[in-house]
Amino acid sequence: MATGLKRLAIAVTAMVAVAFVTLIALSFLIPAAAVRDAVAKQIQAVTGLDPILRGDVSVSLFPSGTANFRNVLLGDDRTGEPAVVADELTARLRYFPLLAGRIEIADVTLVRPTIAITFMPGGQSNWSGLIDSLAHALTPNPDRIVSFSEIGINDGTILVRDAERGFSEKFENVDFQVAWPSISRSFGATGHLVWHDEPVEASLTLTDFLAALSGQRSGLKVRVTSAPLKVAFDGAAVAQPALRIEGALGVDAPSLRDAMRWTGRTKVPFGGFGRFALRAQSTIGGGMISLENVNVELDGNAAEGVLTLATGDRRMVQGTLAADALDLSPYISGVRLMASRDRGWDEMPITLDGLSGLNLDLRLSAASIKVANAQLGRTAVVANMRDGKLDLTIGQSQAFSGTVKGSAGLAIANGGVAATSHMQFIDVNLEDCLGQVFGIQKLAGRGNLNLDVGGSGDSILGLTNTLNGTATLDAHAGALVGLNVEQLLRRLERRPLSGNGDFRSGRTPFDQLNVNLSLDHGVVSVDSMHIDGPAVRLAVEGQASVPMRDLDLKGTATLISSATTNEFELPFVVQGRWDDPIMLPDPQSLIRHSGAAQPLLDSVKGRTAGDAVRKVIDQLMASPPAPPAPAAAPAGGQ
Repeated sequence: MATGLKRLAIAVTAMVAVAFVTLIALSFLIPAAAVRDAVAKQIQAVTGLDPILRGDVSVSLFPSGTANFRNVLLGDDRTGEPAVVADELTARLRYFPLLAGRIEIADVTLVRPTIAITFMPGGQSNWSGLIDSLAHALTPNPDRIVSFSEIGINDGTILVRDAERGFSEKFENVDFQVAWPSISRSFGATGHLVWHDEPVEASLTLTDFLAALSGQRSGLKVRVTSAPLKVAFDGAAVAQPALRIEGALGVDAPSLRDAMRWTGRTKVPFGGFGRFALRAQSTIGGGMISLENVNVELDGNAAEGVLTLATGDRRMVQGTLAADALDLSPYISGVRLMASRDRGWDEMPITLDGLSGLNLDLRLSAASIKVANAQLGRTAVVANMRDGKLDLTIGQSQAFSGTVKGSAGLAIANGGVAATSHMQFIDVNLEDCLGQVFGIQKLAGRGNLNLDVGGSGDSILGLTNTLNGTATLDAHAGALVGLNVEQLLRRLERRPLSGNGDFRSGRTPFDQLNVNLSLDHGVVSVDSMHIDGPAVRLAVEGQASVPMRDLDLKGTATLISSATTNEFELPFVVQGRWDDPIMLPDPQSLIRHSGAAQPLLDSVKGRTAGDAVRKVIDQLMASPPAPPAPAAAPAGGQ
């Protein structure tokens, strides 16, 4: 037994030695030119690409068979734009055919290749002529022997250019393994590359490569994975009569804002555009991507519908989406109206660069919508974006127990922005509407509010200085909140010179309120303001400055249910900041209503003015009777 094993070991050793000796001998006996011609012929037979080996050739058959070619060109270079140029092509040779004196390639690796895809007017490219060669090479032929089915790409570069459309992309550090069809009909490519400074893992599978090259239908799977974006597609592709791709599409991004910046260098203004996910049945062709059965999530909002994306010179998104509930607050979170230091308007520049890179035509409906502090009911919105101008149209919104409709616009203008608003609030709850939309908590009731204003500027403060337009408010069955005008008037009717007291509390009911305002370069003119209530009437006029956020108003308050024969009227002024105005009754009117003022009035008729003034002062300064003194405590009491 031991003798048999010893003989077997000797035989194996002898065979290995013979093989090594044979390989060493072949390395000297096989001419480099023969290897060069055999490798070129097999590459042309397998890929259909005619290799042009322009550099040095080195052949090593020990310890493994390899042939290295420098400065290799694949494809026709007569156009000056070869399809593939590699610094080096390495062909690994099969072992046993070498022992028989044949040269067969096991696999091919392209080292530092540059793969150029250049599109020409009319849709042709530098690869158009090579596609036919590839298809011919893959056509079943019993006389053709396919020697290898793996092609490697090591540290490559892919250049995609379209001069007519001004399009150019560069993919670097391309490392891919290509499974070339041999026994099966499928084609697969798996590896990684770097695009826009981000590493990307990618894979591509064609279930019938020959059909795909011939323009016929073939199964298609694509996977792209990177930090900013993940894309998965599973469907089919057909190139005749025109390229058409259909299948299930999935897209995920931790931040849509970052993904858009990465893929298209598109900046999105303001806030939001965070977590994003999309699932849809897609049809791609003719520069259009049509998405049906869309399920899309963005910033926690979910919607369903259809979308169409144009990928040509003018990128366009069109579609219709429906949602149960939407929170649009993230998208205005980047808009800062007030400067935190002094509660003035913000002076930071406004930039809308992202509006110029995309066109939009989107119809959106939701059962409820939240925008900052405003809560809307069932709402239908149309968003249009063209040439850096965004227009929002609210067809109808059930909001604030009433209806809201109108439009708003935002556009790039003169290095800043131009904003417009044409809104109608119909039969709304004013306390909710004004409080949630404008932060005004001073008015209750129901009514109609119309806004037609616009302005432009490079900041919020600059925009307030150019506001022009009109505003009207008609309300009924309401009240002024935090102000009891009736109480004030009754106190001043009894004692005009007793002081105002604390009247900034309570409510002043009214039956009807009408306000008409006009804006001219940030100055609000109160054309008319009338409040009619069961106990008081108010009429106000004057101006307010939007940039300065201050008031300069005057008016007349009338106590209707006066105990006197004549109605008690009191002129007043309102001045100061919006958030803390000061209301002051007219002092001359108070003096006229005061009995203590009669000596002063009589002095005008000829009496001694000094005595009259002294008498008025005595009446005003007269102290009320002193309360009785407390009884003295018993002696020794505690």
